[in-house]
Amino acid sequence: MNTASASSAAVGEPRWLTDEEQRVWRAYVDATTLLEDHLDRQLQRDAGIPHVYYGLLVKLAEAPRRRLRMTELAKDAKITRSRLSHAVSRLEKNGWVRREDCPSDKRGQFAVLTDAGMDVLRRHAPGHVDAVRQAVFDRLTPEQQKSLGEIMGIVAEGLQPSEAGADLPWLR
Repeated sequence: MNTASASSAAVGEPRWLTDEEQRVWRAYVDATTLLEDHLDRQLQRDAGIPHVYYGLLVKLAEAPRRRLRMTELAKDAKITRSRLSHAVSRLEKNGWVRREDCPSDKRGQFAVLTDAGMDVLRRHAPGHVDAVRQAVFDRLTPEQQKSLGEIMGIVAEGLQPSEAGADLPWLR
């Protein structure tokens, strides 16, 4: 509903989106939904895993010694610890990740990317990068790419409170 502009909204009333804001919002929702579906289907077809699992493998590959504490991996991946545990269990069954106990914290665990997991990334990264390039970067000018990066950075920064006790799914 966009019947009133933000400047004319009375105190206590919703600040309805303008027609232009509504257009931008719906374009964003449509594009992100379609993009996630496109990348998920590509990775399911080529690697047999969902996009979120591929992202976990990438984060582990980029980490020192290809290992991260589970809590840190959940935070980096922006997923709940419960969902991460389920994902890591599946990746363990494939032999792509293993868990290691944390010597300094009896309750903590590390997720470690195995050589087989690294091999999966090496084999499937070219196809995934091609899907990303075709879906996003090949459609935008360099200026649009820069703007998109700046805009998404601003949005992400505003949605990640840094104060202790912030209500974020990956902290639950």
